[in-house]
Amino acid sequence: MNEKAALARLEDRPRELRRGAVLVRENDPQAELFILQRGMAMSYVLLDDGSRQILRFLYAGDMLAVSALVYRDSPETVVALTDCTVCSFDRSAMTGLVTDHPRLSAIIMVMNQMEKVALTDRLAALGRTSAKARIAALLLEMRNRMRMRDRAMGNSFTLGLTQEEIGDATGLTAVHVNRMLRQLEEDGLIRREAGRVTLLNEVQLAQAANYIDRFDGLDLRWLPPAR
Repeated sequence: MNEKAALARLEDRPRELRRGAVLVRENDPQAELFILQRGMAMSYVLLDDGSRQILRFLYAGDMLAVSALVYRDSPETVVALTDCTVCSFDRSAMTGLVTDHPRLSAIIMVMNQMEKVALTDRLAALGRTSAKARIAALLLEMRNRMRMRDRAMGNSFTLGLTQEEIGDATGLTAVHVNRMLRQLEEDGLIRREAGRVTLLNEVQLAQAANYIDRFDGLDLRWLPPAR
């Protein structure tokens, strides 16, 4: 079986989720992983005071609930942000993937390392950067993630998030998020219209965000050859 066929087998059990549907709940037992085939999702944890910290935004092509490979219970909640199609597979399927397709398992390791670095950047931003920088960095990260799926994408994209969701990802209130978005507009860095955001000056926006594009400059020459 070639790599494409092996990946296709992970996607042979699709199911539809409506926006707001919970796919995995924090602290519940989990034995399945998922491929996000269509739509957008997010993962979050609940804090002791009842507030929510969004950890990641998840896009089509992402593997969800990878922690099932390590933990019996889920360390996070995964929720659909839009109508989604997800494909579930038991974690035991990873045994054959690792054994028969080492290159694919290496690619999964690469993706998880990229996710780790993105979370490290987010942690540093929450602790050390301004509210304006956090919002700017999130907008750049979203555009770059979407561009990975659509290389023809320019600097305009559908935001698809409420100001509360942006706040829960950046450690800000919805009111503060609204204020920072307006400030970015007044600075001539972005434009908002009909639910879409256009990045007007990407260089200055990246400078304002102290943003490093982690999708640029990847060195994957070490990956084993495809079988």
